[in-house]
Amino acid sequence: MSVRNGCIRILGLSLLSPLVFAADVPGSQDLPAVARQVDSQIVDYRPAEEKERIYPMGAIRKISGQLRYEGQATARGQVTAITYELPAEHSASAAFTATREALQQNGAQLLFWCKARDCGESSLWANEIFGNAKLVGADSQQEYLLLRLAETDSLVALYSITRGNRRAYLHLEQLDASAPLGDLLPTSATLLRELKSTGELDFPALGAEPDDTWLTLISRGLNLDTTLRVSVTGPNAEAWRQALIDKGVRAARLETGTGGDAKGLHLHLIR
Repeated sequence: MSVRNGCIRILGLSLLSPLVFAADVPGSQDLPAVARQVDSQIVDYRPAEEKERIYPMGAIRKISGQLRYEGQATARGQVTAITYELPAEHSASAAFTATREALQQNGAQLLFWCKARDCGESSLWANEIFGNAKLVGADSQQEYLLLRLAETDSLVALYSITRGNRRAYLHLEQLDASAPLGDLLPTSATLLRELKSTGELDFPALGAEPDDTWLTLISRGLNLDTTLRVSVTGPNAEAWRQALIDKGVRAARLETGTGGDAKGLHLHLIR
């Protein structure tokens, strides 16, 4: 299924110049949804092809010759894959963060996010998941996330790695599903990583009474680090706060914040 017209905005991560494209793999081009980092070049390009993809939503490992991970998102559709080599003065981590932030600012929903050894072995991501040996590097220097583009049936997988020779790469895949993806929910660990990294969790669709599925995900995420305190705002903030307490989050860790006119549910990390 092609991406619906008007649903994807060009992300202004950097201004592109003709020089940027000079060293690209012939016939390659950027994804419409993701602008490249300045001075990076495309070193591997696989144009849209109909296939089924399984994107892990957990650390990957190999047991008795079989890949294992806790969860996954599976879909069939047109898949485009691009690998960028970053300039020496740019880190893979900074490029990854800038791309993630731009996608989320355009409404993409974060489904899974892991970093360093929490992802598993880099060689498995490179060879088994993405089929690209350029992406093999130190396990401590990798980062991966899976997002769903706003109001579409499209997934974007993002993987960054720094190799032993200090070359840094950013790999992108976009899958435009040929059938509706249905409901895809983030993992609790991903919610916690996002909260600790950005200080915020936004759920614009959760403006009504507390939903048990989301309560379970959020409460489990908060209870993965019991030292954190958050404020809860939104039209039904107090109801959500009480429901989170009922799910096992200590009351002393939750405050009802101001801004009750905010759309949906919002959690803010109290530093």
